[in-house]
Amino acid sequence: MLQDLSIRNFAIIEELSLSFEEGLTVLTGETGAGKSIIIDAIQLLAGGRGSAEFVRHGEKKAEIEGVFTVPPAHPVYERCEQFGIEIEDEMILLKRDISVSGKSACRINGKLVTIAILREVGSALIDIHGQHESQELMDEQLHIHLLDQFGGGEISAARSNYSEVFGLYDDLRKQIRSLSENDQQMAHRLDLIQFQYQEIEKADLTLNEDEELLEEKTKLSNFERLFDSLQTAYNALQGEQKGLDWVGLAMSNLEQAGDIDQDIQEVSEAVSSQFYMLEDAARTIRQQLDNLEYDPERLQIIEERLNEINQLKRKYGSSIEEIMEYYSAIEEEIESIVNRDSSLEELQKKLHSAEKDLQLEGENLTSLRKKWSEQLTKEIHSELKALYMDKAVFEVRFSETKNFRQDGMDQIEFYISTNPGEPLKPLIKVASGGEISRMMLALKTIFSQHQGITSIIFDEVDTGVSGRVAQAIAEKIYSISTHSQVLCISHLPQVAAISDRHLFISKEIKNDRTTTHVLPLEKQERVREISRMISGVEITDLTISHAEELLDLAHSIKKSTV
Repeated sequence: MLQDLSIRNFAIIEELSLSFEEGLTVLTGETGAGKSIIIDAIQLLAGGRGSAEFVRHGEKKAEIEGVFTVPPAHPVYERCEQFGIEIEDEMILLKRDISVSGKSACRINGKLVTIAILREVGSALIDIHGQHESQELMDEQLHIHLLDQFGGGEISAARSNYSEVFGLYDDLRKQIRSLSENDQQMAHRLDLIQFQYQEIEKADLTLNEDEELLEEKTKLSNFERLFDSLQTAYNALQGEQKGLDWVGLAMSNLEQAGDIDQDIQEVSEAVSSQFYMLEDAARTIRQQLDNLEYDPERLQIIEERLNEINQLKRKYGSSIEEIMEYYSAIEEEIESIVNRDSSLEELQKKLHSAEKDLQLEGENLTSLRKKWSEQLTKEIHSELKALYMDKAVFEVRFSETKNFRQDGMDQIEFYISTNPGEPLKPLIKVASGGEISRMMLALKTIFSQHQGITSIIFDEVDTGVSGRVAQAIAEKIYSISTHSQVLCISHLPQVAAISDRHLFISKEIKNDRTTTHVLPLEKQERVREISRMISGVEITDLTISHAEELLDLAHSIKKSTV
């Protein structure tokens, strides 16, 4: 959940620190007090589009910081691991600064990241829905993914199998398309890769050749230093009154001492061992000296060979291994172009086989989707009934596509009829704002359980409803909050009454500057605020009584759901 939020110099907010809790938190206040600005800040924290206009007038930058607590099994761990971000103590800190120039600096747990990475991580933590953003759930392009999410592991496994076969199928299509290009293009391509093939073949490369040549070049380039170092080392060890003589003398005397005192024998054996090792080392150094030979012509040959290899690297790969891989690839391509007809025939056979496999996997995926669409339809109807849309008819409509696609063979769109006798229409054509709000809540109630989102935010999604529908929406928002933290901006007193925590947003003009304040409301303050929401302006004994009744009713509902 979102635990702490800090906002500085953001729009009309000078400085604001908020702590949140589990369950449902409602934000209320007069229009223009800054409720939606707080949501805008959270949206930017989750990777939303930034702008210099967000920076408070006269300040250099806006700063937003949020602390989230996440359980160990949360999908955000996998995303953070993918980007090399460590999570300690089950906490994630998102931070975003926006300068007056419009540039953003984003950090996750102190690590500087791109906006794309912030958005990737933020989307696993925060789900924001506004009056107009609810249209995202009604985007027909997303319906197939929502259904797949609802189907869980069963659809996921089938889709994975389909995707694997689709990858092979798509690769074969690309190969066939490449071989089916016109003769002139194919001839030009063949000329080019044959030249490249011959150039690499002529070079007669061997793996690690460049590394071995560089090592030899280093020896030849530093021949004099190498010879002097070896000669000095050998002279220090071998010769009269040199290192080996003195170590040999020590060894002889220690052997005599060891015959007298057994405690000396261990030291004696160690010195003896070192003497023979030094003797072997001296012989090896002598052999190295005898084998050293300076060959300036060989150095020139190495330089030319390394230059040839580097030329090939610039054209065909950063290493000899990559050049050889490219060599193998164009060898196969030359073979396929030269024998194009037979290659096309072979590829067509493979494509036909892949199409059969893909058709079977696609049909299996479609069958599972239809099975789960029936369950989804039942659950949607149940949710709509609870929101006083019991006459509404929901349908997951399938239409087959002519071509295989990455996500299957299905075109899926959600349809609904909100009144008896009316034909089913796409969700996007649902006209009433209140119906859109209820439809979105019904979908969100179901899909939020499958998306694993930490914090769900509703920004005035209850617009256009009243009476018993308002009460139903309040109860639905509360039910979502029982398994995921919910922050909600609302003008409905029913939503405010059923919340677990009530924050009142107000603004103050001081020294000709507007500042936003947030006040957590206790019981009596909640009664007055809910009373204001009921009456609009004037608070009367009757509206206070109604507010108290709403709070009592909300308490009973919450108690019954425990």
